[in-house]
Parts: sequence; structure tokens; C-alpha cells
Amino acid sequence: MTVTAPTRPQLEPTAAPHAVTGRRATRARKLMAGAFLAPTVIGITLFTLVPIVASILLAFFRWDIISSPKFVGVDNFVEMGTDPTVRVAFLNTIGFVIVAVTLQLAVALGLAVFVQSKMPSWLRTFFRSALFFPLILSAASVSLVMAYLFNQDFGLVNAALALIGLPAVPWLTSPGGAMVVVILVYVWQNFGFSFLLFVGGLASIPKDVYEASSIDGVTGWRQFRNITLPLVSPTLLVASVMAIISALQIFDQPYVLTRGGPGDSTRTAVMVIFESAFQQLQFGRASAIGIVLTLLIMGVTALQFRLSRRFVFYQ
Repeated sequence: MTVTAPTRPQLEPTAAPHAVTGRRATRARKLMAGAFLAPTVIGITLFTLVPIVASILLAFFRWDIISSPKFVGVDNFVEMGTDPTVRVAFLNTIGFVIVAVTLQLAVALGLAVFVQSKMPSWLRTFFRSALFFPLILSAASVSLVMAYLFNQDFGLVNAALALIGLPAVPWLTSPGGAMVVVILVYVWQNFGFSFLLFVGGLASIPKDVYEASSIDGVTGWRQFRNITLPLVSPTLLVASVMAIISALQIFDQPYVLTRGGPGDSTRTAVMVIFESAFQQLQFGRASAIGIVLTLLIMGVTALQFRLSRRFVFYQ
């Protein structure tokens, strides 16, 4: 009797196990990445892209929520150009930006230079915290408090003026006084962000540059003009771009302090957008004004970067 050895069954050729594992791992990583990115993509789509597209489309319609939208072409833009309230609001906004941003950057840079000067570290930390503190406060709350301080009849500001024999000033009831108060309140609350940027920019300047200039007899204002300003110019560009974009969208301070008055003296572009949309239910007009304001912000920002080639110096 002959015993034959068992033969091994012939298996069909298949892919290598490690290759299957690699493809599954890659697919799993892609699914996981998609799961993490999905909330952000959905949020940007729903709360940024959709409103932008809807606003652009709505600018060519007349719609008051109640009735059906009616296509009017560019009528909203034409009416906006002939509306004196809109023109005054844009002029107020531009004038406010010029004065407020200039004052904000000057105050922030001056205080940053002061804080970076020779002083105990605990005192420097105190100034940094105290000067940044107004930025974390609510603009509406700050404006309510300031409305009491600048009240003509019982405000503390006029009480202080009375102590030195000066007459009461109609801060919030005169066109010039109301805009001055709006600018002061805005600058006081917002210069802290520019201040922190300048502190970081000044800290990056090598100390040996100042020491060498002092040996050559360059001190004080000449040192600030010839060394500090050129070396801090990249920070100045960033601070000015962010300050102008923020100031062009001013709403809280003038709305709470003056409601745009007296007359239209403190009415701003964003305030007109708010009134057109939620008080007059003219959403097409509001969208048209919003588009013009957006184009203005984009144009000013592009101009800043264009002009920055002349005054920004990189180390």
C-alpha cells in the first residue's frame, strides 16, 4: 500500500495584506479629516458665503419681507446716490475714520514707547493690562456710561469744567460736540489693540541699534524719527489697516450715544444700513449700501498696501 503525501491547496493570487491595510488607513484618515473640517465648512458656507451671495442678489430687488421681492435693477444704487442721508452718513464715516484712526494710532504708539522705556517690570505689566482693559468691555455698556459722563446738565465732565470756571458744554446736543464725544469714546475703547501691536513691534527692535545711535549723539526725537518709526513701520501698516477697517464699520458708539443726531451729524454708513433693513424694512436698499461700504473698505485696504511700499521698511 502506497501512501501519498497531502498536497497544499492552490490559492488564488490576492493583494498583499499590508497594501489593503494601507488603503484602509488612508481612507480612514481622509474620512476623519473630512469629519473635522465639515463643521467649519458648513459654518463658513451658511454664515458667510450664503449671506454674501444673498446680499448681492438682494441689492437688485425691492423687498420688505411681507411682499414678494421685485426686481428693480440698479435702482437701489441710483436712489442711494441721490439720498442726502446716505451721502452725509458716508461723509461722516470718512471724516470719523480720518480723525479717529489718526488719534488712535498716535495715542497707541506714544503709550507703547512710554511703556517700553526704562521702568520696573511690574509697572510695565500694570500699564499693559490697564491700557488693554477697555478693549474687552462692551461698546454699548461703555457708551451708556459715557452718555452720563458727558450729559450737559448732570455729567461729571461739565461738573469738572465748572470747578475751573468754564461754562457747560452741550456735548451730545450740538453737532460738533457729539462727534467729538463719539471719537473720544471710540478711541479710548479701541486703542488698546494697536497698543499691543506696537509693544510687540518695539520689543523686536535690537537694543544695540539705540546704543550705537546714542554713542553717535542721536537721542530723543531724532532717535524716534530715524530709528523707531522706520523699524516699527511694518507694525504700523498692520495696525493702520485693522484700525481703518474697524472704524469704517463703526455703529455701537454713535447709535447708543446720539442715535445719529443731532440731525445727521453722527449718522454713519452702518447705522443707515441698520435703519434701512430693520426699521424701514428696505432690505434691497440696505444691501446696496452694504455693498458700497464693502467696496470702500476693500479699496482703502488695497490703497494702503499699495502706498506701503514707500514707507514700510523690513529688516
